Amino acid sequence: MSVPEVTRERLVEVLEEIALLLEVGGENPFKIRAYRQGAEIVAGYDGDIVAMARDEQLEGIKGLGEALRDKLHELASTGELEFHKKLRGAYPDSFFHLFDIEGLGPKKVAALHKALGVDSIAALKTACEQDKVSALSGFGAKTQSKILVAIARREQSAGAFRLDDAILSAEDILESLREHPDVLRVEIAGSTRRSKEVVHDLDFIVATNKPAELTKFFATRPFAAEVIAQGDTKCSIRLASGLQCDLRAVSNEQYPFALMYFTGSKEHNVAIRSRALKVGWSLNEYGFTGDNPPEVHDEKDIYRALGLDDVPPELRENRGEIEAADEGTLPRLVEWENLRGTFHCHTTESDGKATLEQMADAALELGLQYLGISDHSKSSPQARGLNEERLAAQIEAIASWNNDHANSHFRLFAGSEVDILKDGSLDFDDELLAQLDFTVVSVHNALTLGEDEMTRRIIRAMENPHVTMLGHLTGRLLLRRDAYAVNHEKVIDAAAETRTVIELNCNPKRFDMDWRWWHRARDKGVLTSINPDAHSTPQLQFIRLGAGIARKGWLRREDVLNTKPLAEMKAWLELPKAKR
Repeated sequence: MSVPEVTRERLVEVLEEIALLLEVGGENPFKIRAYRQGAEIVAGYDGDIVAMARDEQLEGIKGLGEALRDKLHELASTGELEFHKKLRGAYPDSFFHLFDIEGLGPKKVAALHKALGVDSIAALKTACEQDKVSALSGFGAKTQSKILVAIARREQSAGAFRLDDAILSAEDILESLREHPDVLRVEIAGSTRRSKEVVHDLDFIVATNKPAELTKFFATRPFAAEVIAQGDTKCSIRLASGLQCDLRAVSNEQYPFALMYFTGSKEHNVAIRSRALKVGWSLNEYGFTGDNPPEVHDEKDIYRALGLDDVPPELRENRGEIEAADEGTLPRLVEWENLRGTFHCHTTESDGKATLEQMADAALELGLQYLGISDHSKSSPQARGLNEERLAAQIEAIASWNNDHANSHFRLFAGSEVDILKDGSLDFDDELLAQLDFTVVSVHNALTLGEDEMTRRIIRAMENPHVTMLGHLTGRLLLRRDAYAVNHEKVIDAAAETRTVIELNCNPKRFDMDWRWWHRARDKGVLTSINPDAHSTPQLQFIRLGAGIARKGWLRREDVLNTKPLAEMKAWLELPKAKR
């Protein structure tokens, strides 16, 4: 029997889950800390830690005691850890879903489990509805109410999936379909192709001469956990994740029409069909009907026949794109390949999983020319935020790295994600901020302020001459936490006036600022920076998703700060804010 592949991420995941379960079980805090520290060491170690663990070569690494080294060896060499399996086996799988409820950490979950036997979200909801949770020490009526709200939000989002999860599934399915010899053309359609931040299903359009063969093939793939319906031209399945996938098999001639129809929003399609009727044709997912229908090979031909420029998939929402296509004023949208670097990245100095050096190496491998490091500030202790001394040391470390490695092709920029305090002041004074290459300011606490107070708070922070960009404007966590109240118009106007960049936080749990506001910001002259809010090296690749969201917001290359090449970016950051 082969050993499952073990990655660095898997080692970290197991150690962190052990720490979590030990905390739930009320274990010695020193033991819990040892596993959390071990996870941080494994995440940040500069070397092949998996191979070293497998070959029992971890001795001498500070912070990894003998017991931890033995467990890492067992996990790396066998793919499993008996101690972890035993801990996890004490709880049903449903128990771990409790940690998805906002506001529930290990201590609260432990208290609920011990006092009320809560081992699932359903059991938690029942306990709250029976008013049992409010009576527990450390909870109360307010906490119980918040838990019910969080559960309701989770129930409402059932069947909804983040864009990144949808794309990962879609890419695997597309690869499988492309290998079939009877597939002539295939593409993902629907809201995924339009780069919607949340999707409810996946749509695949296949051109083939053997549609029944394709629907049968689709229904029998390993990824099909459940077959919902199967016919000669259509097949619907459900993945293990619960995501529904619909395949439509059409002829090569019908393919452009089907792809266009199943890509556009309902509103976009209605407007396009209405336009077709005005020129004497009927248009549906199978083609044009009427006198002298045009010859069509791809989607561009359909738009061209209707007197329109080709509308990029991301814009097909009936939000002015048809009028712009008619007038020839559609923008040339930014491409992810236009991005030359990025900002708002975290390291192991705060709550990141990779060291400064590892983040730099990953950025170089991605082909970037610069990377902005911005670990949390001291008012975010939950994220191990840096105080003044630690930030000063990091500034020196980045300068040292640049001295040893930077050249005309790549460099690190020193920054900080500085907390905006409740009154709009910042977590660090201007003297320290002046030493940074850039500053991201973000709200991380007091999220329940009223709209006016929150808006004033953010605008006051943006007025600081050392603030480069505003981070995740609304604080939303897609499918988990609603945005806090803030007046987008006033913040956008203030950004234009103060020359503050508003980031497009392209971490797929955020996608914040929402794409619906970028057209207005662009027209006001506000720049964005497509930032991944990366807490690990793979998360740097979120900038690809960010480019899709930027395109959806009608953004051009010139609207995106981090399309600037290194020399221009360095010169721009060195300018006083008022002259940018």
